[in-house]
Amino acid sequence: METNHHDHHHVHTVTSLNGIYIIAIVLNLSFVAVEAAVGFLSDSVGLLSDAGHNLSDVFSLLLAMLAFRLSRSHATGKFTYGFRKTSVLISLLNAVILLAAVGAIILESIRKFREPVPVDGAAMTWTAAAGILVNGITTLMLMKQQKHDINTRGAFLHMAADTLVSVGVVISGIIISVTGFTAVDPLIGLVVAAVILVSSWKLLAESLRMSIDAVPENINPEEIVSMMSGEPGVAGVHHVHIWAISTVEVALTAHVVISEPSRMEEIKSSLKQRLSSAGISHSTLEIEFAGSQCPDMECV
Repeated sequence: METNHHDHHHVHTVTSLNGIYIIAIVLNLSFVAVEAAVGFLSDSVGLLSDAGHNLSDVFSLLLAMLAFRLSRSHATGKFTYGFRKTSVLISLLNAVILLAAVGAIILESIRKFREPVPVDGAAMTWTAAAGILVNGITTLMLMKQQKHDINTRGAFLHMAADTLVSVGVVISGIIISVTGFTAVDPLIGLVVAAVILVSSWKLLAESLRMSIDAVPENINPEEIVSMMSGEPGVAGVHHVHIWAISTVEVALTAHVVISEPSRMEEIKSSLKQRLSSAGISHSTLEIEFAGSQCPDMECV
């Protein structure tokens, strides 16, 4: 019964995320088109550059959706895990894009400090307010799902970052309109860049870990070994390897020493169920009998 429930939830999640990505892409692409059109009509370089920046968010969403689909690809003769690992590489690319965006914000803020230019506070405020609406809606749609997939988290961070930027621009626009103090624009830009940098750095670190087959951040190897060793009938666990197959799937291989050969299948089944509950969806267990374990040099 538990397996059926899990499968139903899995199908629901896949369908739900597909729909969220499609809605988010259409919404943001429409905003880019409108913003670019207004920019051309009003001859506003600022609006056109912001439209270009928002277009990069659409690219990020497309990448995340591609990674989501690849993470569920089927195995082939040459690629025994399908193309699931590419989802990790895409998360790494998304993290790099986020860091590049932070760099661009910092450089633009420094340029504005050095070369102050007249700013239309009202135009800034209305454009950014529209950005808050579009980016905010997308961020809210991704908020729940980003906890379960690093690529969705990358897309979420992109949209949350843009929402923050838009909020900063609204605040800047209001202050500039009231006081004429244009330096507030680059100041808020630097604050926003610092906030994005913290989240982006964590995403980059986790993506790098997964790309070199380190234990995923959400898995505690000591707890896993302890849980397996505590299974009735298990005399010992060794040569444990845990790695990410994709951004949403974790695999484990381990040698399990049992004291009762007659309970081998029962113990193996129980361990696999417990590992699945702990977030490890693919487990390969090498069973050994107490007193006849393989020599260390032969166990890998």
